[in-house]
Amino acid sequence: MEYKQIVVAVDGSEAAEKAFIKSIDIAKRNDARLILAHVIDSRTFATAESYDRSLAERSEEYAKELLDSYVESAKNAGLKHLVRCIEYGSPKIKIAKTIANNFHADLIICGATGLNAVERFIIGSVSESITRHATCDVLVVR
Repeated sequence: MEYKQIVVAVDGSEAAEKAFIKSIDIAKRNDARLILAHVIDSRTFATAESYDRSLAERSEEYAKELLDSYVESAKNAGLKHLVRCIEYGSPKIKIAKTIANNFHADLIICGATGLNAVERFIIGSVSESITRHATCDVLVVR
C-alpha cells in the first residue's frame, strides 16, 4: 500500500519531533504530500483571555513559527510536497475528523503522549482519540 496524503500532527514536543522525523521517511518512500498540522487548543482561551488578551495572537504566532521550522527541515530532507495547516479547537477532534478529511489523508502520524495512566483515564490522550476517530491508517510514534 502506498500513502499519498500524510498528515503529521506537530506541537513542538519531543513526541511530535519523533513523529515528524518518521513522517519524512514515509513521505519520501511514497512520494507523498506531507501536511504539517498544528491545532491551537482554543478551549483554553475562554478563561485565560480574560486575563491576557494577547494569548490567541501569541499562540498563532507560535504555530506559524513552529510550522515554518518543520517545513524548512522537511525541505532540507528533500521533500517537495508540503502543506501547512493551522486549526483552532480540540486537537483530539480536529486532527482526525477535520484536517484528515479536508486533505483526504490516507495516513495520520502523531507522537505518543507521556501522560501517566491516571491522566489518560481522566482526560484521554490525543493519540488515543485520533486512533479512535480516524477513518484512515494511524501511526503512533514512540
